[in-house]
Amino acid sequence: MTLLHSWLPIRRVALHRAGIFALALLTAAGLACAADDEEAPWLEKATEAPKTFSIDKLQTFTVSQTSNLVYGIDPETLTVGEDWVVRYVMVARSASGAQNVFYEGIRCQSAEVKTYARWDNNRSAWNTPSNAEWKPLSLSGATRPATILAMEGLCNGKSINGNPRKMLATLKTGMYLQR
Repeated sequence: MTLLHSWLPIRRVALHRAGIFALALLTAAGLACAADDEEAPWLEKATEAPKTFSIDKLQTFTVSQTSNLVYGIDPETLTVGEDWVVRYVMVARSASGAQNVFYEGIRCQSAEVKTYARWDNNRSAWNTPSNAEWKPLSLSGATRPATILAMEGLCNGKSINGNPRKMLATLKTGMYLQR
């Protein structure tokens, strides 16, 4: 009986150490899983304005019933980048024929828009601002057209509304009204 009792303290110490070791492993594994769950910071991919665009086959959308401008995007320029930015060429045309053309991107996840370039009709070239920045989408002000475009077909809440074909179909059929 003495032999059994002499091993008890050693066995308790061994079990205690094994428990501490197991707890340390579980803690380390938990921290590793938490680190894996954290998203890497979003990085925007470099982009250039399209070399060509067409104003003949615009996919139009209504920004305001009282606006004199007709808005549309060139379907051939609608893309979804690897960085999950939906990019397109948008045209705003007045009744007199004057037009403004923009190359823009929308981030559905953060509800932001960025104007990458503006078309200069006099030079037939894009003007690219050096200080282009992301702006919050809003139903008032300069971002209203992009906001309406995002709501009517490019975004589905904070997600991208599928591929460009689906986005164009949604814009065309007005399916966004049924969401």
